[in-house]
Amino acid sequence: MTPRDEDEAFWSYRDALLFAGLSIPCLLGGALIAKFVLVALWTGTTHKALELLPGQFIGYGLLFGALALLLQTEYGRPFWRSLGFRAPRLSYPSITALGMTLAFLVGMLGAVLKTPEVPSPMKELLDDRVSLIAVAFFGVTLGPLCEEIAFRGFLQPLFMRSLGAPGGILLSGAAFGLLHLPQYGYTWQHGILITLAGSAFGWMRWYSGSTLGSTVMHCAYNLTLFVGFFAAGSRAPHSW
Repeated sequence: MTPRDEDEAFWSYRDALLFAGLSIPCLLGGALIAKFVLVALWTGTTHKALELLPGQFIGYGLLFGALALLLQTEYGRPFWRSLGFRAPRLSYPSITALGMTLAFLVGMLGAVLKTPEVPSPMKELLDDRVSLIAVAFFGVTLGPLCEEIAFRGFLQPLFMRSLGAPGGILLSGAAFGLLHLPQYGYTWQHGILITLAGSAFGWMRWYSGSTLGSTVMHCAYNLTLFVGFFAAGSRAPHSW
């Protein structure tokens, strides 16, 4: 079995810079839209996650809508297919099992590295049961989908075009780790763990020839971490 040859990025680093530049205004716009809807409905919530998560995913929708428009207008190419959303060359049960195994390995490595439990924005979101359930639901569904679109669907093929498969996978994994660092108090242990997880998702994207495959692996990984979190009742999962 060999990785597919059809995954080379046809977009440019200029497009990647535009995508990165649009991320902040889109996410801020999503937060404002969510807040406006709550105010317009004369409603509010004491659960932070129920206000923050809809705004975040509205922002992702705006960002990916802009990316879809870019791919269509500049290159005449469809969004999902261009970013590798096709049937993977591994079975879904195998991908799911690999995601679960990765979660256990990351957890074991975290223990070896004596990963500290630090105050973080993520931990604050998990303070009450309703927020915890909301974060867990989004963390095993839309969260992995959005992150895989950005990192393994859009950025990794571009990095691989310049650096080859190993370099592209590692660079996209490192970018993934950097994105999550603020959620975990900028501790180096969390940075290593999340970078390794991101690199594993990147390997799946490359090996299976499918961003859908890496998304399924990411969902299984996060689901396993959240099950462990619910069981232990302590430490926030490494990435979602």
